[in-house]
Amino acid sequence: MSTPGNLIVFEGIDGSGKSTQFELLCKLLEAKGQDFRRLSFPRYSEESSALIRMYLGGEFGSDPDAVGAYAASIFFTVDRIASYIQEWKSYYQSGGLILTDRYTTSNAIHQGAKLPADEREAYFKWLYEFEFNLVELPRPSCVIYMDIEASQSIKRLERRQAETGTSADIHETDFSYLEQSAHCGRQAADFYGWHKIACFDESRERTVEDIHSELASLIFTTLKHG
Repeated sequence: MSTPGNLIVFEGIDGSGKSTQFELLCKLLEAKGQDFRRLSFPRYSEESSALIRMYLGGEFGSDPDAVGAYAASIFFTVDRIASYIQEWKSYYQSGGLILTDRYTTSNAIHQGAKLPADEREAYFKWLYEFEFNLVELPRPSCVIYMDIEASQSIKRLERRQAETGTSADIHETDFSYLEQSAHCGRQAADFYGWHKIACFDESRERTVEDIHSELASLIFTTLKHG
């Protein structure tokens, strides 16, 4: 019987630098000749993300709360199921290494943020039970949570949008929602036991290289003992 592989997830609120660190780690693994596959969710170009695109595009309402936490979570679950079956199930079940930018963990942060703090743990339990036990998606071996204050992420998002001319989705334009997502992200990280990586050292912004060095050490330790 084959042994499932490692599933390493990069997570954080918008503007945390998550995708930058994900890219750097992928390049490092490639340079070292490590066999792995990379994923990114949601898969906006695929049919399985149709409801996600409608939701984030504001077709169900411009307020993130227009669709409740549990219902919206299922939109994203469908895309992950399709990806798993179509793209990486066989590789993962044969012992392969998967790195992914976002996963089930994003629901914990962004959908859990819609709920009062004292209702989130029940949602966290439901989410993992639903996706990993009932739906039978793989459970992560390691989750990296990029820990940042909402005020700091907002400044980064505004700078990025000004530099690139890109438009924001309904999550990124609602600053109070981003603030709740930051609070919920920390709560989820503590509840699930994710690895928290500080984006700031007190008031000093850490360099991309400094964070990458810490992450690389963590990932290689995880793979060594995985």
